[in-house]
Amino acid sequence: MDYASTTSDSGQAGSLPHDGPAGLPYEEGSPPEFAGEAPKRSKRRQTAHLKLVPETRELRDKLHAKCREVAATLDKARPLGKEEMEKVVRDTLTELNLAEGYVGWMMVVLASEFWRDQVAAVPPSRRLFLLPHCLKHAEGCPADYDEFGLECKKCGACAIADFRGLADEMGYKVLVAEGSPIVLKIIVSGYVDAIVGVACLNVLEKAIDKILLAGIPCMAVPLLSSDCRNTSVDEDWVLDIIKTQPGQATQQTASYVHLLRSASSMFKPEELSRISPRLRGGPKLSEVNGQGIAAIDPIAATEAIAYDFLGKGGKYSRPFITLAVYDAMTGGKGTLAGGEQHLAGISDSVRRAAMSIETFHKASLVHDDIQDNDSFRYGEETIHKRYGIPTAINVGDYLIGLGYRLVSRESKTLGADVVADILDNLADSHLRLSEGQGAELLWRDARDKRLKPLDALKIYALKTSPAFEAAMFSGIRLAGPADEYKEPVRQFARNLGVAFQILNDLNDWQGDEHNKLSAGGDILGGRPTVLWALALEGLSSAGQQELLDLVSGDHRMAGEQISRVRQLYEQAGVFEKAARLIDKHQERAEAIADKLQPEELRRLFYYLIDSVLDGPRGVPQTQERELLPLQIK
Repeated sequence: MDYASTTSDSGQAGSLPHDGPAGLPYEEGSPPEFAGEAPKRSKRRQTAHLKLVPETRELRDKLHAKCREVAATLDKARPLGKEEMEKVVRDTLTELNLAEGYVGWMMVVLASEFWRDQVAAVPPSRRLFLLPHCLKHAEGCPADYDEFGLECKKCGACAIADFRGLADEMGYKVLVAEGSPIVLKIIVSGYVDAIVGVACLNVLEKAIDKILLAGIPCMAVPLLSSDCRNTSVDEDWVLDIIKTQPGQATQQTASYVHLLRSASSMFKPEELSRISPRLRGGPKLSEVNGQGIAAIDPIAATEAIAYDFLGKGGKYSRPFITLAVYDAMTGGKGTLAGGEQHLAGISDSVRRAAMSIETFHKASLVHDDIQDNDSFRYGEETIHKRYGIPTAINVGDYLIGLGYRLVSRESKTLGADVVADILDNLADSHLRLSEGQGAELLWRDARDKRLKPLDALKIYALKTSPAFEAAMFSGIRLAGPADEYKEPVRQFARNLGVAFQILNDLNDWQGDEHNKLSAGGDILGGRPTVLWALALEGLSSAGQQELLDLVSGDHRMAGEQISRVRQLYEQAGVFEKAARLIDKHQERAEAIADKLQPEELRRLFYYLIDSVLDGPRGVPQTQERELLPLQIK
């Protein structure tokens, strides 16, 4: 349920007033005081430009030894945050009278030393070894690429085969592939418990952040350059981390891995059917041997399609949030040593409430795919393409009903008041989601494409934030009274959701592989975005008219027109303004998190900020990819 709101409890318009001709900032009211003080986190610095690799082996060895010395003094009970790590590294560089350009490299090495003992405690058979494509020599390499990465051969042309051969002998799972989209999925799936990797600093910044935030033991060796081919690495360092021997970690860091796994496992077919038994008892779609839905009794068919879609893809971030908030409010034992066993004792009633958030989300995806006429979801045909629009609408409606039923039947175990409060919050979130989606559709189909930044932000708050709010509120209410948290949670979810959606807009112009097939997809799809609104606000009258003309009429937009839209966006300073808006909403979310208690909840909210808002900011780079034409209504 991609569903918080710009409305207050009284139903009046929320406080997102327009503050000046540039459209920035869009100020909101200050977050309320509640639940006691916690240490505040200062604004984090950007480190993307601080990626110098120490030039000599002597200097690298000196800094490596210093990182090991510093890591031994750190508290390993909780993950080392990026901001904390940067401060430690900057202080260390100042002490050594060295340039700040080494910050990025030092952070990778410090993080590796922070986790060394815990990686050592994981048997090699439970470790994942990551190698980059760019160690492959451009000339003379006989290896080919398959769907899993580089299928290397032991030929002596580079070090990949040597590293891989040793890792294979020790029992590692080995992956030769640049980037990390699959890494967290592998961890969550339960195949491995630690990661050892080699990559350039650019990739490590993108790949390792989320892994470290989640509390996954991880060690990495940075490449000596960021060239795409024929780069090199300190090979003995790589051998050292591969050979890190199993042992007993002296202290285990709090980790969200078990909670991530618990949320994901609920949607495996057997567990899904156990927690939410099928009412019609028909076979699963996977069991009909290619005969399709025709092999299933018509009365059971809707249930079969809905359950099959629930188990398809996705990050299951919403049920994770509910389970993690519930755990944080009840002591945070799920993040500690033995967390897996503790979480196994969570009642099915709590699990069903967490599961309900995902059913609403999946219902919204079914309906969104119809409204946007999308052809694929999770790498397969969308439900309406496979079974037709009427059936897809009905499946979405079924999922909504299932979501409410998962909670409504739990009065005896959870208590009538708890169930009523959760259902009321879910219903309110559902209404606001529909309002936001309706506003988007009406704008998409209107001839007048003018849009104010404030109105775009209101749509974002209605469409994106309620999912976060519903998941958080449910977790708190499952653990106890929630009145003092209701407004802070709403404010936090609104700022987090709006920032996430703006970041998604920026990613759209990067040609984001996670969500988009091509750069400029929101323009192609005719969706209202804050980027569009900022452009209309920042351009001259002539520029505004040109922008409006580009999307007017019943024509198919081509790559040249999308490129012109980008130029107009850059002329209006849209990408920089959007990045500042993300920072503004992130700061507001952090200000709310700073006041949260218990400490486990505050730490979780910071984890959500860091993981949800993980992505590039600023001017997106032009992508060398085909811009597919699409009919604009």
